[in-house]
Amino acid sequence: DGRLVSLDAASGAVNWSVQTTDRGEPYTITGAPRVVKGKVIIGNGGGEYGVRGYVSADDAATGELSWRFYTVPGNPADGFENAAMERAAATWTGEWWQYGGGGTVWDSMAYDPDLDLLYIGVGNGSPWNQQIRSPGGGDNLFLSSIVALNPDNGEYVWHYQTTPGDSWDYTATQHMILADIEIDGELRQVLMQAPKNGFFYVLDRRTGELLSADAYATVTWASHVDMETGRPVEAENARYENGPSPFAIPGPFGAHNWHPMSYHPEHGLVYIPRQDVGTIYKSDENFEHRPGYWNTGTDITPALLPDDPATRAAVLDTIRGLIVAWDPVKGEARWEVEHAGPWNGGMLSTGGNLLFQGNAEGQLVAYRADTGEQLWHFDAQTGIVAPPVTYRIDGEQYVAVVAGWGGSMAMTA
Repeated sequence: DGRLVSLDAASGAVNWSVQTTDRGEPYTITGAPRVVKGKVIIGNGGGEYGVRGYVSADDAATGELSWRFYTVPGNPADGFENAAMERAAATWTGEWWQYGGGGTVWDSMAYDPDLDLLYIGVGNGSPWNQQIRSPGGGDNLFLSSIVALNPDNGEYVWHYQTTPGDSWDYTATQHMILADIEIDGELRQVLMQAPKNGFFYVLDRRTGELLSADAYATVTWASHVDMETGRPVEAENARYENGPSPFAIPGPFGAHNWHPMSYHPEHGLVYIPRQDVGTIYKSDENFEHRPGYWNTGTDITPALLPDDPATRAAVLDTIRGLIVAWDPVKGEARWEVEHAGPWNGGMLSTGGNLLFQGNAEGQLVAYRADTGEQLWHFDAQTGIVAPPVTYRIDGEQYVAVVAGWGGSMAMTA
C-alpha cells in the first residue's frame, strides 16, 4: 500500500512505518529505497494507472518527511511547488494533470558523495500516448529524464531528457552507473545509462553535459541522437499521429528494462542485458481514462495480431536477447552473447574476471568478463531475472541469486 518501513536489523522489530503515497491514488512501489546522508529516498510506480510521480526523502531515524520532489507538474491553477515545476509546465499542453502525468521514479537512483548529488531516473508519461496527455506536443519535462538533485533539500540541479515528449513508454528508470573514464585524453566523471529507447548515454555527472549517445541495440524509431541538440532524430510517423507506426524496435519492453547493468573498470566495459522486442504503436481511438486501471492510450493489436504475414514474420524474427559488452568510450560493442530469447537477468562482474547472469532458460551462467567465454552454468530449473550477488566468508567466495519468474513477465515491464 505504498509504505516505507524501518526495521531493527538485529531483532526485526518495527522502528517506524510511514505512508509514502496518497492512498486515494493508484500508486505502487517497485523500487528499493536508498539511504543518503541520514535520509531514506524512495520513489513510486503506477504511471500506467494515472498518477503524478515524485521522490520522497524521510529521516532515517524517525521516518519524518524531509523533502519531496515532483517529477512532472500538477494543475497550474494550484500553483507550483518550485521553479523547476513552473519551468516544466511550460513544456506541457492540454490538461495533463487530469491523467496524472506519470513520470514515476520506480527504480534507478544513484548518489555521488564527492559531488553530493542524487540522480534519479524518471519514467514514462501517463498515458503513454502524448496525443492524449499533451495534445499540443512539447517535451513534457521531466518524463524519461535523468535528474540531478541536492540530497539535502531535494532542489533541482540539472537534467538530461533521453526521450523528449515520450510516446512509447521509453522510461529512463534503468540502472545508472557512476564512473571516472578517460575520454579524449581527459578523465571525466560520468554517469552512464542504457534506457529503454535503445541509446547508450554517457553524461558528465557534474553538469549533465551529453558526451556520447550511441545505439546499443536495434533502433528503428529514431536514426541517431543529434549531439548538438541532444535530441533523437525521429523516424517518419514514429509518433503514430497519422495511423499505426511502422514496426518499431524497441517496443514498450525496452531494449533494456529493469535488469541491472554492470561495469568492469579494468576492462572498461559495461555489460548490458539487451533485448530486441518490437511493436506497432497505434493511437487508441476509443480511449477513456479509468483511474486505477491500465491507461496507455495505445492500441497494440496490430503488433499482437497482425493481419499481414510479412508483419507477423517481422515480429517473430526480430525477437532477440543478448549480453552486450559495451565500450562506452568507443561507443560500440566489444563482444556479444546471444540467448534463446529476451528477458534475461541482471549482470554481476567481479575483479576476478568473472561475469555472472541468470537467464530465461533457467540457468545461472559464469562467463569470462574480458571475452564472454562461458565457464560454467547451474540449472535452476526456473527463469532467473534478478541480478546475482557475490560475497566472501572465511576467504571463500560465493555467488547467490534469487530464482523464479515472480509473476507475469508482461507485468514486470
